[in-house]
Amino acid sequence: MSEPFSQRLGMRPAAAESSVSPRARARLLDMTFQRLVFSVNAIPFVGLPFVAWLQVTGRDARSLLVWTLAYCLAAGWMQLERRHYQRERAQSDDAVMAERWLPVVRRIALVHGLCLSMATVLTAGQVTFDFALLLHISLAAILAANATHQTPILGAFQRFFFACWGVVTLNVPWSFPHHWQVVLPLTLLYAVAIYRHALIANQFFRQQVQLEDDGIRLAESYRLAKEAAEDALRAKNLFLTTASHDLRQPVHAMGFLIEAIAQRNRDPALNPPLDDLRRSVRSVHLMFNSLLDLSKIEQGMAMPRSAPVALAPIMEEVAALFREEAHSRDLELRVRVPRQAAAVLADASLLRQSLVNLVHNALRYTQRGGVLLSARRREADWLLEVWDTGIGVANEDKSRIYSPYYRNEYAWRIDSAGHGLGLAVVARCATLMGAAYGLDSIERRGSRFWLRFPAADPAQAHVHAMAAESQESQARPSSALPPLSGCCLIVEDDPVVVRAWMSLMQAWHVDARCAASATEAVALLDAGLRPQAILCDQRLRSGESGFEVLKNLLERCPGASGAMVSGEFDSPALLQAEREGYLVLRKPVEPSQLHALLYQWLGAEETLHRLS
Repeated sequence: MSEPFSQRLGMRPAAAESSVSPRARARLLDMTFQRLVFSVNAIPFVGLPFVAWLQVTGRDARSLLVWTLAYCLAAGWMQLERRHYQRERAQSDDAVMAERWLPVVRRIALVHGLCLSMATVLTAGQVTFDFALLLHISLAAILAANATHQTPILGAFQRFFFACWGVVTLNVPWSFPHHWQVVLPLTLLYAVAIYRHALIANQFFRQQVQLEDDGIRLAESYRLAKEAAEDALRAKNLFLTTASHDLRQPVHAMGFLIEAIAQRNRDPALNPPLDDLRRSVRSVHLMFNSLLDLSKIEQGMAMPRSAPVALAPIMEEVAALFREEAHSRDLELRVRVPRQAAAVLADASLLRQSLVNLVHNALRYTQRGGVLLSARRREADWLLEVWDTGIGVANEDKSRIYSPYYRNEYAWRIDSAGHGLGLAVVARCATLMGAAYGLDSIERRGSRFWLRFPAADPAQAHVHAMAAESQESQARPSSALPPLSGCCLIVEDDPVVVRAWMSLMQAWHVDARCAASATEAVALLDAGLRPQAILCDQRLRSGESGFEVLKNLLERCPGASGAMVSGEFDSPALLQAEREGYLVLRKPVEPSQLHALLYQWLGAEETLHRLS
């Protein structure tokens, strides 16, 4: 009976049969064969310096020169074998390839090991100690390199190892006649160490090909299993909820920095750009809220809130988010709003998120031309459309284009970023709002994605819009905010956010001190700091609970007021803080709201006295 393939690979039969596929066996063979080719090709470059050394010292170099030239011929033969191997590799099945070439690789490894060791046999007793020592060290280095890279097929390396180092070890007394008692034990110890390293390397290679096999199987299962993709979408929503703190940190810092710049600005020409910056930051804030609202709805933690929504403002707002991006790519982004007052019955945040995703998707896959966002009346409904002149969608892909994580091959070539979730979010938002959605597309010419909502009373939408505008105007920062006075302690460990805090507090003339942990905050108090207001982030890199830090600091400063500042929404510590009556500010904090709070805490009388 023939030897099992797993044993010929030098692996345990059970492990090989259960974990190594034919594709993986062929991959292991590829790596071993390529290393053998490289090793044989490198030997002439090793032999030539030794030949030159013998020539310079006046010793007989003929035998070593013949050995080097023989390896030159072997290197040429290996190049021919490599081409032969590559041709068969491209045409043959993995299992057939491994069965056919494994004996060849084992024979090459055995012959290579024997021939390599001949260098010590040919020079034994005829060279100086220095020459013999350097030659043995060079062979040891070659052996170590092969132990790292030739061990995908352990059986091939074993033949090379024992043929090479076995002869070298046996030849030590002749190579080092006066020092063999010292060199021989070192040679044996090196053999043990290298062989152990080879076993570890073999295990690593087998694990690598096993991981590749697992990845291929998972990718195929992932492509076929839409249910698994839906689970991944829910996991994404959960991630957005839990990671809201990190997502909101830069937006929080930008809001503070913009307000600090506005406070210092004395050039009226800069007021419009600053207002645009404020609106952009607020739009990003609203987008985060929409994503978090969607994730909460997906998890059953909230329900969509349908109300009359005016179309013109929300369409202009979405277009403003992408106008600069379109301009930078020489694309035209147009908005065609209805001439008449138009409103739909929808959830405002989900509608906004749907349009954001559709416009972003259209711009991503449009290389020339432009994108149009429009609204048209269709009987009792309004049809919202996003037109583009992009790559289009093939007929066979239209049924899957709204599926989570689906992107066709041409889309991958145009833009490899993203994960194919944008249109899946649109589909989910539309379903939650009870709206119809779809697309019309011609491949390589463009697409039209659409959403259809029932029309609503524009007058009611105006009332809702006025209420939202009133709330926004209350939150909108103003460059006319009066300066403050007093001392504020801020516990925050993000350097970017710390700089934003300090810039804003300096613009408001507040004496602010920042600490990254409870230890630093206590050190400031011990140094004599007496804050009137304490603001503390919840998630600190030191691992401390910001709420516990705030309570401890307020105990030491009984006359101070305090609040939590965090981008987290479902933190148990923050919920506990609200239940205990502590104020919790959610990032990004509106500067005007923060100003009003500090105006109250730092003392209106002191502030008025400062202004007078």
